[in-house]
Amino acid sequence: MATMSSKYNPLTALKNLLSGANKTDSSNHPNSFSSRQEKEEAYEAIERGTLMVPLEKIVGSVGRYHDFDSQFRTHTARVDERQKNIIIAMREGKKLPPISLYQIKNDYYILDGHHRFRAAKELGRSHILSRILELLPSKNTLENKLYIEKIGFRDKGGLTECIELTELGHTKHLEWQINEHREALTRERQQEVSYEQAAADWYTTIYRPLAKIIATSDLVRSFPGRSVDDLYLYISVHQWEKGKKRKYGIGIDKLIPTDMEAFRAKMAEHKEQEYPEMKREITVFILFNIEGKYEQRIFDKLLALDEVREVHTVHGSIDMIAKVTLTRDLLTSDAELLSQFIQSTIRQWKGVVSTQTLMPGMSRIKDVDRCHL
Repeated sequence: MATMSSKYNPLTALKNLLSGANKTDSSNHPNSFSSRQEKEEAYEAIERGTLMVPLEKIVGSVGRYHDFDSQFRTHTARVDERQKNIIIAMREGKKLPPISLYQIKNDYYILDGHHRFRAAKELGRSHILSRILELLPSKNTLENKLYIEKIGFRDKGGLTECIELTELGHTKHLEWQINEHREALTRERQQEVSYEQAAADWYTTIYRPLAKIIATSDLVRSFPGRSVDDLYLYISVHQWEKGKKRKYGIGIDKLIPTDMEAFRAKMAEHKEQEYPEMKREITVFILFNIEGKYEQRIFDKLLALDEVREVHTVHGSIDMIAKVTLTRDLLTSDAELLSQFIQSTIRQWKGVVSTQTLMPGMSRIKDVDRCHL
């Protein structure tokens, strides 16, 4: 099978760049590698090997911005024969060498392979094989410290994905989980398990199931500025490491056992699409006292709410009863959810004099009555 060689060596090129060789005036270009490198103080280099990189994450060029526009097209009206030949080779499935990229955090810059990158885009490819040299940011910012910490945790465990936490110093809790899991696997398999092996299994059988449950629950919407991984850390530390007993939201113990390995075993019984939701329904009855002239209007407004299942007008010391079903995540209290619902809806309505709430304890619903002939 035909191959095409690449004459660029990322390490040699980086040395030239740092020493001032081949220096250009590219620092003012919107996607300038040199300005980004200077801004992040990214000079320490680590070879990341050859990986498939999403085209959308390749944002600029190293030193050749004069030759290509923002879409990596050559500044010429004539057909680029080299580009044409590369497209043909890609269509025919010929093996081409990986392009060479510099990585600064989540962005990539092309050192060698502009035509191959452009050809991949024109062919509708989503990824391209790339040889990567990462430049680690050293500027003293919270964002950079978080980045260094998360990739350090990822690399120590040999993982391919990062855990996105928003506070420093918390990856030690994840390392505790991996070490605990390592001991459990060693006992289970009756042979020594490495940290990297335990990390890979932890990621698949413990981290990912719980993160998936949290993500599908929309729980993160209640915590602005926090990530799914922040909530994974909070829940898992309290369930498995600290073993704290909450005064509310204890329903989570049924979904997430206080033993990490028990949770792993439970999740092994489900396919990913069958993971239980981190939600619970509660039913309450709301009793109303209403000004007479507003009774019909409030009756209709209650029926229009999705949460309201039944509405009844009654005679006596109260005027109306509504049966309401609310859904909460397992970390929220019933009282908090109910108070928020009433304050944001019913208490805003003109004509409502007062309300009382009744929350059932033990309940049982009989079959619907039938008429027998």
